[in-house]
Amino acid sequence: MREALRRAIEALGFPAVEVVLQQPRDPGHGDLATNVALKLGAQLKRPARDVAEQIAAQVQLAPGIVEKVEVAGPGFINFWLAAEALTDVLPRILEAGEKWGRSTRGAGKLVNVEFVSANPTGPLHVGHGRGAALGDAIASLLEATGYEVTREFYVNDAGVQVDRLARSLWARVQQAVGREAEIPEGGYHGNYLVDLARELIAAEGRGFAELPEEEGVRRCREIAVRRQREEQDRDLADFGVRFDVIYWESQLYGSGLVDDVLRRLGERGLTYERDGALWLRTSEFGDAKDRVLRKSDGSYTYFVPDIAYHVAKAERGFERAIDVWGADHHGYVPRMAAALAALGFPPDFFQAVIVQLVRVMRHGEEVRFSKRSGEFVTLRDLYEETGVDAARYFFLMRRADSQFVFDIDLATKQSEENPVYYVQYAHTRMAGIFRTGGIDPRKIGADGADLTLLSEPEEQELIKTLGQFPEVVSKAAETLEPHRIVTYLEEVARLVNGWYHRHRVLGAGADLERARLVLARAAQIVLANGLRLIGVSAPERM
Repeated sequence: MREALRRAIEALGFPAVEVVLQQPRDPGHGDLATNVALKLGAQLKRPARDVAEQIAAQVQLAPGIVEKVEVAGPGFINFWLAAEALTDVLPRILEAGEKWGRSTRGAGKLVNVEFVSANPTGPLHVGHGRGAALGDAIASLLEATGYEVTREFYVNDAGVQVDRLARSLWARVQQAVGREAEIPEGGYHGNYLVDLARELIAAEGRGFAELPEEEGVRRCREIAVRRQREEQDRDLADFGVRFDVIYWESQLYGSGLVDDVLRRLGERGLTYERDGALWLRTSEFGDAKDRVLRKSDGSYTYFVPDIAYHVAKAERGFERAIDVWGADHHGYVPRMAAALAALGFPPDFFQAVIVQLVRVMRHGEEVRFSKRSGEFVTLRDLYEETGVDAARYFFLMRRADSQFVFDIDLATKQSEENPVYYVQYAHTRMAGIFRTGGIDPRKIGADGADLTLLSEPEEQELIKTLGQFPEVVSKAAETLEPHRIVTYLEEVARLVNGWYHRHRVLGAGADLERARLVLARAAQIVLANGLRLIGVSAPERM
């Protein structure tokens, strides 16, 4: 239909515009509608309704797709689908199965999705959890639309924070043998370092605390980073998140790429000295001001290895680099985009998705921290209380750039008030139909089924919505917005539950039962496929 509209617009000599088809809220306005004439009317300085009537008269669709086209209001074009076009979607869903919703739009393009990338300085908090759920879902959506995706975790193991971690652990080691020692300014106070210090003394003996300070701090750095990374991997694996690549900042310095990036920027005439520091002319590429690369004391800013890291992604063959960053990195986005533009990268190479803060509420009060971290609610604390499915689903319910309140009471409810329970229960109900009937759902086919019998309004509405799934997946992947899948699943669940309550499947009469089993199977497939995309299970029983 979109292509037919494009051809009609071209034939009329109108300028090319994006053609969007949407399902009207009021069924009286058809099954699908487009506002393309309103866009063109504004460009052509002509009444949009006149433009709409011309397009409607020109559009040519194959037989059996549309039974009526109508121009309405200021210039909307409304379409009523033919019955065979509606029911045709059900055999296609059953035939595609787990592949329904997938496409080859990405054409195998190599994409790097980097997310979480928490400093190896302590347990993962709920903000990391939201980023983990988001990054993993974005990667799944891109894979579903034909991209070749690498999930990557970047470890900042060469910065000030890691040094503070090492000195904080060294202080805890001293305390563990009865000495007075202060946690350094900006250090880490959580009980996880108290526990680690005790383990170290138990394993290494009191002699570990007698090491020269710098040797002890060096050993503490190695041990603390390794232990924190191991713990982060365990927490993420139990949360259902996997990574293909763990990339260490120290690799960049070892490869010489950091110095090479500075050289390349200098050769382009984009760096200059001022006040003893080396600056990059990022203001020439859209940044608010120029940025320091090397401080007056000769040390690099964080900006330098971050630029080198993105250059390394390109050198590894990636055509797109998508970074999921916390809200504190919001101002960093134009800086990084400017640096990559300065190096000649295309504008679509780098894209950042910003994840806003998470507040955790229980019984109407904010949960501020766990005993273990001493500072924040850990991700493991959260999903061990709510379950992984609820945690992942809730993290994806809203746009990433909106602040989010995680309601533990709602997430743990075993009722239809809980949105993840509501969606999963719709899937369970469809599975229950086949279980009760002693039918293997995998053997359900549309051959011989009279799908025109699916004429009830609830059935028609459900079929239309199931048919939209590939479009929803494509749009969610294009915009990097997994919450679109969640919103869609809740709409499907609402329609499935409504249909289930109002209409009998088993025992409805041989022909109608067969048609409704096809619809039930199609709904089950779509719900399972959608839940899989966001990393949530589709249970057979609840």
